Amino acid sequence: MKNIKFLILFLAITTVSCAQKSPRKEAKGTIEGINITVDYGAPGVRGRTIWGGLVPNDQVWRAGANENTRITFDKDVMINGNNLPAGTYGFFIIPRETGDWTVIFSKKNDAWGAFSYKEEEDALRTNVTPDALDKVQEQLEYTIGKNTINMMWDKVSLSIFVAPQ
Repeated sequence: MKNIKFLILFLAITTVSCAQKSPRKEAKGTIEGINITVDYGAPGVRGRTIWGGLVPNDQVWRAGANENTRITFDKDVMINGNNLPAGTYGFFIIPRETGDWTVIFSKKNDAWGAFSYKEEEDALRTNVTPDALDKVQEQLEYTIGKNTINMMWDKVSLSIFVAPQ
C-alpha cells in the first residue's frame, strides 16, 4: 500500500513539473470544402515584450513554440491569391515593426523551431497586413474563419485568406 501511495505521489509531482509552458494545440476547420488543420505550440505573453522582443522583427519565427507550426490542407488552395498544393507545410512568419508581415509555407514541416529554416524550401511566401487587437491575447491562438486562417497573440492579429483553386 505504501508503494502505491508513493507511486501516485511521484506521478502527480512529475506530471505537474513536466507540464509544458507552451502546450501543443490544434485548430481545425473547413473553408469551402477544404479541411484545414493548424498544429502549434501555444506560448503565453506572461508579461514579456513579444513583437520586437521575444520574437525579433525581420527574422523568421516558427509561428509558435517548440517544434515549428504545421498547417495541413487536404485540397489544393489559394493563399492570398497564390496557388499552394494540398499537403502539410511548416509555417513561419517574419514580423516587421511597420508594414506588412511575411508568412511562409515551407515544404519542410518537421523542423524544431526555425533554426534549420532555408528559404529554398519555401513552397509559398506572401505578405499580410497585421491588425491591432483591442486587448492582449495572452496565449497564442489560431482559428479557422469563414475564409481565413487567423493568428492572434499579444496585441496582433494576422488573417490569411484561403480559397479553393
